[in-house]
Amino acid sequence: NPFNPTTQISFSIPESGFTVLKIYNMLGQQVDELISKNLNVGNYSVEFNASGLPSGVYVYVLQSGSHIISKKMMFIK
Repeated sequence: NPFNPTTQISFSIPESGFTVLKIYNMLGQQVDELISKNLNVGNYSVEFNASGLPSGVYVYVLQSGSHIISKKMMFIK
């Protein structure tokens, strides 16, 4: 689903612990870090604002404990 210029990234944390949510471009370069802190078990939603970035495909990577999730996002200006 394309977005412009913001999108909500929703996720669940199955076990409390240190959580990192980073955004990468298709070259593998990190372009943003939305979360880097301890989170408790629960559901969360974080806004990603790509207004300062070029159009293209981005990937978010969510790591919490032993769980890692990644998903592609399409940003269209």
